[in-house]
Amino acid sequence: MYRGDMLKLLPLLCVTLAASPALAGATPWQDLAPGVRARMISSDAIGLGDTMIGLELDMPKSTETYWRIPGETGIPAEFDFTGSTGLTGAVVEWPYPEIDESRGYRNFVYHGHLVVPMRFAAEGGSALLNVAVTLGICSDICVPAQARFSLPIAFGAQDPEQTLRLQMAEVTLPTDWDLPQEPFGRIAVAPEGVTIAGIDPAIDPASVIADIGDPSALFSAPQKSPDGHLWVLKLLGDFGSADLAGRDLQLTFTTRLGPYAVSRPIAAAP
Repeated sequence: MYRGDMLKLLPLLCVTLAASPALAGATPWQDLAPGVRARMISSDAIGLGDTMIGLELDMPKSTETYWRIPGETGIPAEFDFTGSTGLTGAVVEWPYPEIDESRGYRNFVYHGHLVVPMRFAAEGGSALLNVAVTLGICSDICVPAQARFSLPIAFGAQDPEQTLRLQMAEVTLPTDWDLPQEPFGRIAVAPEGVTIAGIDPAIDPASVIADIGDPSALFSAPQKSPDGHLWVLKLLGDFGSADLAGRDLQLTFTTRLGPYAVSRPIAAAP
C-alpha cells in the first residue's frame, strides 16, 4: 500500500484504536489540562536494534500543542529520559503539523488526537522508560503542562495494538526526499533571511516550514522574488541573517505523496 493510501485511512484507524482498551504496552492516562490527557505507549518489539515508543495525546479540537519548532508564540516541548534503563539514543520524530497564522502569528500546531513516535536503541530482554514531559497546551490560555511517566517494557511480548498505533503515526512523519528531481536548488543568505532557487513546482509554498533547529530562528512562508525565479523566506523576530551562513536549513513540506523533509546548507550571500 502506498503512503498516500495509508494517509487516507488514518481517520478511520484512529477512531477504531481510540475505542480499544489499553493493553500492556501503555501507561495509564494522565490529565494535563481540562479535556487533555496523555500516556506513553510501546510496541514492546525490537527491529534492527531499535524500538518504537510514543507519546499519545487526546485533545479537543479547540485545544492545541506544538511541533518541535513551536513558532512565534508556542511553547517548546521538552523530554527528559533520565532514569530510563535498557534504552539509549532517544530520537523524537514529529508528524507534519498544521501551520496556524489565524491570530497574526506563525505557529506550528496539532489539534485532537496525536501520537509522537520516539525511537530508541535497545538490546532486548527488558527495559524501563522513565520520562518527564513538558508540553505547551493552549485553548483560552496557554500553559506549560507537565507529566512524568514510567513504563516497563518486556520485549518478549509484542503489543499488536500499540504497534499499529505507532505504525500509523509513522505514516504521518516527513520522510527523506527520494524522487529523482531535486526539490530545491541553491539556498543563500539574503538581507532579510534566505533565498531558495530551483524549486520543484510540485511543492506547495504554503506548506513549507523552514528551520535551523533553533526555535529562536523563525522564517516566514516563502514569497516569490520580484522576477519570480526565487523564493524569499524572511526571518521573524530578532535572529540576524548574518548568523545563517554555513548553517543547515531544514525544509519540511507536503506534496500529493505526503510530507517530506530535506536539509541543505545555507551559502553566504552572493
